[in-house]
Amino acid sequence: MDAFYASVELLRYPQLRGQPVVIGGRRDHRPEQLPDGSWRYARLRDYVGRGVITTSTYEARALGVHSAMGMMKAAALAPDAVLLPVDFDAYRHYSRLFKAAVVQIAPVMEDRGIDEIYLDLTDVDGAQDGTDDDPMAGVRRVAERIKQAVKDATGLSCSIGVTPNKLLAKLCSDLDKPDGLTLLMPEDIPTRIWPLPVKRINGIGPKATQKLQGLGIDTIGQLADCTLDWLVEHFGGNYGQWLYHAARGEDDRPVVTYREAKSMSRETTFERDLHPKLDRDRLSQVFTRLCEQVAADLARKGYVGRTVGIKLRDHAFKTVTRSVTLPQPTRDAATIRHWAGQCLKTVPLDRRLRLLGVKVESLQKGDEPEPDCAKQPETLPLFDGV
Repeated sequence: MDAFYASVELLRYPQLRGQPVVIGGRRDHRPEQLPDGSWRYARLRDYVGRGVITTSTYEARALGVHSAMGMMKAAALAPDAVLLPVDFDAYRHYSRLFKAAVVQIAPVMEDRGIDEIYLDLTDVDGAQDGTDDDPMAGVRRVAERIKQAVKDATGLSCSIGVTPNKLLAKLCSDLDKPDGLTLLMPEDIPTRIWPLPVKRINGIGPKATQKLQGLGIDTIGQLADCTLDWLVEHFGGNYGQWLYHAARGEDDRPVVTYREAKSMSRETTFERDLHPKLDRDRLSQVFTRLCEQVAADLARKGYVGRTVGIKLRDHAFKTVTRSVTLPQPTRDAATIRHWAGQCLKTVPLDRRLRLLGVKVESLQKGDEPEPDCAKQPETLPLFDGV
């Protein structure tokens, strides 16, 4: 989906189309309609505090504002950009709508998150109806039907990459955004893929990109010229082999129609650093809410979990995690909070905190057994002894 969160917001505020818009504000950044019918919007220059961009419109991206960028840094680049709060309920609603529309045409779907899917078009009616002049004519028509179905169901646009495998499909779906349709055959790889920078391959992150550039490799084509032995020597057996095949557009992963969740977590970054002693009440409230949110997520998706963990990040960006395995699986909020609190007691709480998170892992489908620690959350003190 194209700039998904931002595009959903533009359905609600169509008057903002064509403007730089940033999603990531708080509830008090909601637009206000004035008596004369006009709207008052929060602007990025007025943002005060810590926070990161969730997403932005393409107009804001053209100004250098991207997802995961700090709000204050973004404000320096685009001070007049409109700032809107996130609304995950709305995004989930439109996510369900677009996926339901797609599977009516292409039922073999791998769900990769709220705004992205993989499809296997092999057995879709008409997908193999190519011609000598245009071997991808049939699959092009199918892709155009999918795009129109998404548009009809949601009012939103999507971009599709039609290729022989998932690695190339992911890469090509980004080439012609927004509202793009990119078709690629293996013989097109040298002209379409190899001139691109190596970071465009999903799986080559900032550290690997920096190392590759230090070795004189900037483009995918240059990576494809490397021998397998040389890549293994510099990047290890597994990653070196993956780089060798990825640069050549080789990927044999199937479309997986069902994937068990491995963990569920909730975390929050504070507007200001909180001290475990001076801000104990506030931290305890946030901690309880995170546990309740994780419990609600587990219940909604029908999971229980046996491992409870926490995540702390202090003012110096040092991250600490702790976890514990429970006697039996749970999705009870009080139980999760109790065991997360036990993890918390193993961490020296002597620094101001910027982030707090709670996770439940080792998930399995099932009902909630009788909790072994059915205490009311507010009776469980936290951050004691500091």
